[in-house]
Amino acid sequence: MNYNSSHILIIEDNPDQWVIIESAIRDKLPGVEAVLATNEGEAMSHLHTCLDSKGNMPKIILLDLYLPKPENGWQLLKELKKEGSAFVQIPVVILSFSKDTNDISKMYNYGATAYLVKPTDYSGWLKYFETLRQYWWDTVTLPGQSF
Repeated sequence: MNYNSSHILIIEDNPDQWVIIESAIRDKLPGVEAVLATNEGEAMSHLHTCLDSKGNMPKIILLDLYLPKPENGWQLLKELKKEGSAFVQIPVVILSFSKDTNDISKMYNYGATAYLVKPTDYSGWLKYFETLRQYWWDTVTLPGQSF
């Protein structure tokens, strides 16, 4: 599968986490651009730029729940998944250290595609992105894909 010209939007406010995530993506998804947004405004700006320029939308969005508060993640997810949103079909995977069942339930209720607890070490991130590549790039067919 050709990964070139696709990208992942990572919404993460912790610079240390970003360094780890970006490195693991380079390792396991060569040719896929990782785009960082550190808050809701940057994320929506990137998505609207993609929409306005008729550029490639992200193949997937990885959203940190705590930006820095969970309310920030909830609001952004609700905005992305509201009826009529141009971004409703983009899969949104929640990444969080939280194992709180209330957080997990809320995110699914607001339209999350999946909820994953963040790995605690680099080898866990590598395994995570290997699995993500196999599932989202090699297995799943998403709207707007051309073959």
